[in-house]
Amino acid sequence: MDVVRGDDGVARCAWGDSAPDYRPYHDQEWGRPVTDDVRLFEKLCLEGFQSGLSWLTILRKREAFRSAFAGFDFNQVARFSDEDVERLLGDASIIRHRGKIEATINNAGRAVEMVEAEGSIAAFVWAYEPGTPGASLASETAESRALAKELKRRGWRFVGPTTVYAFMQAMGLVNDHLDGCDAREPALLARAGLELPR
Repeated sequence: MDVVRGDDGVARCAWGDSAPDYRPYHDQEWGRPVTDDVRLFEKLCLEGFQSGLSWLTILRKREAFRSAFAGFDFNQVARFSDEDVERLLGDASIIRHRGKIEATINNAGRAVEMVEAEGSIAAFVWAYEPGTPGASLASETAESRALAKELKRRGWRFVGPTTVYAFMQAMGLVNDHLDGCDAREPALLARAGLELPR
């Protein structure tokens, strides 16, 4: 993986300059620390939908997913019924995969339980932040394996260690922007100024 300089003069991780839709996502979102429970839940769900597909496919459908899943308000999604599953299976604007749709509804219920038990999703997931910063380019780590194992123990689905590591990268629990990437330093500064959820 290399850093490339786009025709806009911005140095990016090569994947972040590989498609126009990736540029704003790479520059302004990926690797920036997130403590908002709805955004964390959304990302875990979308990473599950991405399994076996390109993230670009999911990114381009993200607004449609938000519309279909009540803005990923897990309190609402947890109340989705069999009729909602059928509605979603008929929605061509999202990925129509029964297992992933049902997993998202299931995971919403688990998210509600997590907030009741831990105070927030953020407080739970940020406890798995690795202690050593640096771009690893791994597909999974000891921390992602531990987080995935605990999520599964709590009944979450489509949360394997690779999926969970992609979530950790995107939500800023790790900063895998490469040295020389213009987004690396802003992500580091955002993390330095972050007050961790309790």
